[in-house]
Amino acid sequence: MKFRILHHDHCFDGFASAAVFARFLKEQLLPDAEIGFRGLSHQPNQKVIEAENFDGDQNAIVDFKYSPSERLTWWFDHHQSAFLSPEDERHYFDHPWPTKFYNPEYKSCTKFIADTLSEKYGFDQSRLSELIKWADIIDGAQYETPKVAVELQEPALKLMMVIEASHNDALMLKIIQAMQDQPLADIVADADFQNEFQPLLARHQQMLDLIRQAAHSERGVVYFDLSQHNAVGYSKFIPYYLFPECVYSVSLSLTPTRSKVSVGYNPWSGKPRRHNLASICERYNGGGHAVVGAISYRTDELERARQTAEAIAEELRS
Repeated sequence: MKFRILHHDHCFDGFASAAVFARFLKEQLLPDAEIGFRGLSHQPNQKVIEAENFDGDQNAIVDFKYSPSERLTWWFDHHQSAFLSPEDERHYFDHPWPTKFYNPEYKSCTKFIADTLSEKYGFDQSRLSELIKWADIIDGAQYETPKVAVELQEPALKLMMVIEASHNDALMLKIIQAMQDQPLADIVADADFQNEFQPLLARHQQMLDLIRQAAHSERGVVYFDLSQHNAVGYSKFIPYYLFPECVYSVSLSLTPTRSKVSVGYNPWSGKPRRHNLASICERYNGGGHAVVGAISYRTDELERARQTAEAIAEELRS
């Protein structure tokens, strides 16, 4: 049997979710299945998840939006913005799905999957406790300080950097496979990983300087435009590291596939969050969580994306 796991791409929680679910399949459900992985990315004006993604005998989506496709066998998600349309949302809630699960109260999809599989199938999540713990810290931005997030001393944070920025497909698959049964320190010690990580670390240091120069802090909101630079995969915690007094950050970036607006709340600011960032982003066909969100536009819609970013920054300042 061929089992396809579709997961949020370039995301530690997406990779960890896929690894936890794959280990469950191997140990308890389908030990002989041929498990394959494919990353899914948010696209501008996305309306459906393409049917060609569901090329397994069984197919799962973890940490990504819902699909009403009859070929979708399993689904786990924790995002407030989990549905691409009201019709998709009704499709999910109007049916009793024994293998499709949704809970936006969880900080990470990895922890949600582990708890659900433990409760319903007796899955022993303790063997993946390190991975689950760090997925919850990373996706929930539950670091003790922004220094922890930016200075990247922990193996999990080194992994996060490579997963978010690398386009080495062979290494990405190797990481998902290793996450299923190896300590995180062993994964980052691997020579292939280090070959990818060291240039990204140097670039990370450059991004610190670039954001320091580009950012403007006003009335509790840091805004910066990186659209003229290659800023794929930069750490979203850099603005809180550089501007610890800010409450929110809003940024604009440009990649080969999209213009992106990113919005975040600084949990170390000591000030309450007054806005649901996912709800703000949903007004522009984006989404996310209450504390972090994003909006994707086409690459030729950069000026529209800039106007959106500036409008959100002003709304958060008001």
